[in-house]
Amino acid sequence: MPQTTAVVTPYNRPFIEQRADPYIYRGPDGAYYFTASVPAYDRIVLRRAATLVGLREAEEVTIWTKHANGPQSCHVWAPEIHYLQGKWYVYYAASEIEDPWKLRPYVLQCTGTDPMADPWVELGMMQAADTDLFSFQDFSLDATILCHKGEMYYIWAEKVGVGKKISNLYIARMETPWKLATDQVLLTTPDYDWERIGFWVNEGPAFLRHNGRIYMTYSASETGACYCMGMLSIDEDADLLDPRAWKKERYPVLCTSEEKGLFGPGHNSFVKAEDGVTDICVYHARPYSEIVGDPLYDPNRHAMLMKVTYDEAGSPVFDYANSVEF
Repeated sequence: MPQTTAVVTPYNRPFIEQRADPYIYRGPDGAYYFTASVPAYDRIVLRRAATLVGLREAEEVTIWTKHANGPQSCHVWAPEIHYLQGKWYVYYAASEIEDPWKLRPYVLQCTGTDPMADPWVELGMMQAADTDLFSFQDFSLDATILCHKGEMYYIWAEKVGVGKKISNLYIARMETPWKLATDQVLLTTPDYDWERIGFWVNEGPAFLRHNGRIYMTYSASETGACYCMGMLSIDEDADLLDPRAWKKERYPVLCTSEEKGLFGPGHNSFVKAEDGVTDICVYHARPYSEIVGDPLYDPNRHAMLMKVTYDEAGSPVFDYANSVEF
């Protein structure tokens, strides 16, 4: 439990309590789907609603539960739901009770058309390309999917296997929803001081498109109050697998605000509001800073919503003043 009492402000009212790594997806049926890490890290949950705000009170169902032992028996983290090639998939990371930090990426596929009611089957661990000897060999998590110009791209965080355990972000083109077609390409590594607090971390990628440019936000540093969001961007006509085509911002785009009562913002996703125009940033944060023990096991990372605005140059602006009211 926290050492300090949370101070309620106009900005830190949770959208959904105790749901870290929040992910919202608007499906082909127009409905909104919500999933996230639960405090026990033991299952994958899903909500559906006709409206974005409706997710707050929507029924939550468990679509998959961890194994009793062995692979996928511990630390079920950061699920995302995607609709690809006419089927529903969930991407997530999990480890083993016997080796809690042996995180690897896994895939579920829905056997029917209703992801809330139809059974899900395990497709196993995400498969690297046949020529790739390095992907998914170490601590790997936080995968997301970017569909662009008829291709699917898989972006994930993975720690280097030797030396200091630095968490980088990689990208590869996909052959199928469960296998990569190309070798990994390094997109970003923690270069700056604000990415190296506690741990050297780049993780939690999320994509936003605006005015011919693709923006990728990500999270940096350890998971306490120093957790924050950075950003890269690329022209939509550039080669996404060319790391030189990406521009990385020198400073974080969203950080802790003690005044507004939001600490450690990060691991976000993006979704369009009902108008199909307004971009919404879905992120988690805590309402206090001081934590007893490991921040990973403090349950109060709540899902929050913020409207994204754009500056004169067309770049996204993340401002707590634009928190969504509900």
